[in-house]
Amino acid sequence: MNILVTIIQVLLETLSIYLFVLFVRVLLSWFPNLDWGNPVLSTVSSITDPYLNAFRGLIPPMGGLDLSALLAFFAIYAMQWALNQAMYFALSAGQPFYS
Repeated sequence: MNILVTIIQVLLETLSIYLFVLFVRVLLSWFPNLDWGNPVLSTVSSITDPYLNAFRGLIPPMGGLDLSALLAFFAIYAMQWALNQAMYFALSAGQPFYS
């Protein structure tokens, strides 16, 4: 059971880091004059764009705004919620339930 909890904790931490990188990517997209050839920006873009592209086909841009990032954030939050629930159940397995 401890290995399962550890795996879930690693996944949660990985999702938190990815969420931060995704947030940075979305903020950087507001600056059109950035040089995306820069190695740091290129790396951020190459890490996040495949994930964002999966949602760009679902929500078309409205008024020049790309709202697909909202759905991408929501999907990560939903994964984090599900993993937290799984960790709760893994930690409480074998514990008596009292009403």
